[in-house]
Amino acid sequence: MNSRLEQIIAEIEEYIDNCKPQALSKGKIVVDREEIMELLTELRLKTPEEIKRYQKIIANKDAILSDAQAKADEILAQAKIQTSELISEHQIMQQAYAQANEVVSIATNQAQEILDKATEDANAIRTASIEYTDNLLSNMENIMIHAIDASREKYDGLLSSLQNCYEIVKANRNELSPSEEDTADDTETSSQETKPEEIELI
Repeated sequence: MNSRLEQIIAEIEEYIDNCKPQALSKGKIVVDREEIMELLTELRLKTPEEIKRYQKIIANKDAILSDAQAKADEILAQAKIQTSELISEHQIMQQAYAQANEVVSIATNQAQEILDKATEDANAIRTASIEYTDNLLSNMENIMIHAIDASREKYDGLLSSLQNCYEIVKANRNELSPSEEDTADDTETSSQETKPEEIELI
């Protein structure tokens, strides 16, 4: 069964897929800020819970090993009891020792197998948990990058539009109210054009 964290990521992906494309743009979409922020907020709140959950699974490794050690100790204790019983039954000493060693050897092998299997299972759980958590964080990272890129494109487009408007307004103002320097130049030019020619007397 999928976790709530996976469901939220799936909802975000489905939401992005269903968003309307922005006019005159193939790669941009129109996003409902409130709706996407709600999903991201829930994702942010759920992530620590999921990570703690898998940390608990990893912590169970110690419990598995401890249980395996207890079973191994129990087998060894039973083997020692059997060895004592064999010796106490007045059987031939050599046979008693041989049987005792065989029991201890079998018990030791069984205990080692249990420990090896427990360690293998615990490592498998730990590896799967780390991989799953990493996949979740990777999906979150991709969503964040997509959101940042989309916001940056919108911001750059807004700045460009404002700059163009500013240039147009500035040009219009210059046309309506020429600067003092331009006015002075025009006055000097007009004065030179209307000044009568001086007649040089001989």
